[in-house]
Amino acid sequence: MEITCYRDEEISRESRQLPANTYNLAITLLARSGGSHLFVPIRSMQYMAIIDAEEFVFIDGERKCWIDIAWRDFKRHERDALDQPVAYQAVFYRAHSAGAADIMTRLQSEFPSALRVLADKAPIKGSAHIIPFRGSGKPAN
Repeated sequence: MEITCYRDEEISRESRQLPANTYNLAITLLARSGGSHLFVPIRSMQYMAIIDAEEFVFIDGERKCWIDIAWRDFKRHERDALDQPVAYQAVFYRAHSAGAADIMTRLQSEFPSALRVLADKAPIKGSAHIIPFRGSGKPAN
């Protein structure tokens, strides 16, 4: 799939933190996809998330190719452990009638769910190797 996206002028931005499990799952799914982008439908909101190595952008189903919100400038290297949240900038490109804060609140709850749905559908590619052990479950010397 190929989509060309456009941005309006930046309206505002704010610092936020993304829970580690959400960030880690998004990056893992991107890596497993084998591509440079990952498309994540957020059906409950009629949004599409497009993930790449630098940012996550969110497109409203009504506006198709116009980015409403981008999560960018992830500070993944500033955390000391993989279970710590990742700081980022939320950049808003569109004034929402429902309110940008409401959209962000919904995205932060619906996006992780959409990632889990995608993870459950996506098979893990690769091969597995079973190492044979001799005897009664003890490794051979």
